[in-house]
Amino acid sequence: MINRFIAVCFLIFIGLTSAVFFCVAVFIWVLTVLVDRRLILLHLFTSFWASLYVWIMPAWSVHVDGKRKTAWRRHFVIVSNHQSQLDILVAFHLFIPFKWVSKAEVFNLPFIGWNMRLNRYIRLKRGDKAGIARMFADCEKALSRGSSIFMFPEGTRSRNGELKEFKPGAFLLAKKMNVPILPVVINGTHAALPKHSLNFHGRQHMHVRMLPPIPVEQVAEMPVESLTDRVRTIIATELEKLAAR
Repeated sequence: MINRFIAVCFLIFIGLTSAVFFCVAVFIWVLTVLVDRRLILLHLFTSFWASLYVWIMPAWSVHVDGKRKTAWRRHFVIVSNHQSQLDILVAFHLFIPFKWVSKAEVFNLPFIGWNMRLNRYIRLKRGDKAGIARMFADCEKALSRGSSIFMFPEGTRSRNGELKEFKPGAFLLAKKMNVPILPVVINGTHAALPKHSLNFHGRQHMHVRMLPPIPVEQVAEMPVESLTDRVRTIIATELEKLAAR
C-alpha cells in the first residue's frame, strides 16, 4: 500500500511541476530559437527537468560514466537498450545534446509532449509506412544540421529486462548519413519500474554508460546486419558486466 501511495504522490508531483517547467521552456525557446539552431540550451533545460524527477526520489540513484565530451564535439546516431519508461529520465542524465525519436502519441501529452515539440524531437508513428518514412526524413534533416539522434533499436521496452533483438533502422540511418554510432547502456531501470507497472519498487541503483563510438569508417564498411549484430553484442556484453557488479 505504501508503495502505491509513493507512486501516486510522485505522479502528482510530475503533473504539477510540468506546467511550471513548460512555461520556463517556452521562455527559453523564445529567447534562443533564433540564435541556437540546434536548441541545445532548451534541451539542457529539458535534461535538468527530466533528471529532477529521479533526483527527488531518495531511493533512486543514477551513476553516469563515459566520455561525454566526445558527444559535444560531433554528432552521432546514439543507440541504447530499453528496459523501462525510466530509461528516458535516466538517459537525460547524460546532459549531452541530441534529439529523441519517440512515439507520436507522447507528443500529445500536456506540457511534457508539448515540450518535446518545442525541442524538435522526432515523432514515430508505429505501423504506418508514411509515418516511418517521415521519421527517417526528420532524422536525416536533424543529423545534417549537426544534431545527434537517440534511438532504442529494440523498438519497445523489454518485459523482463533482457535485451531483445535490434531492428536495423538506426544502423541504416547511420550508414546513409555517414555518421558514427554511439552505443549507450542503461541498467537497473527495469527493477525500478517494470513494463506495465506504475508502482514504486523500493531502493534501486541505475546506471547509464556511454561506450566508445563505432567510427564512420567501420559503419561504412560493415553490412547493416553485421553492424546491427556487433552493436547489440557490445551492449549485451556491457550489460552483463554491470549486472555482475
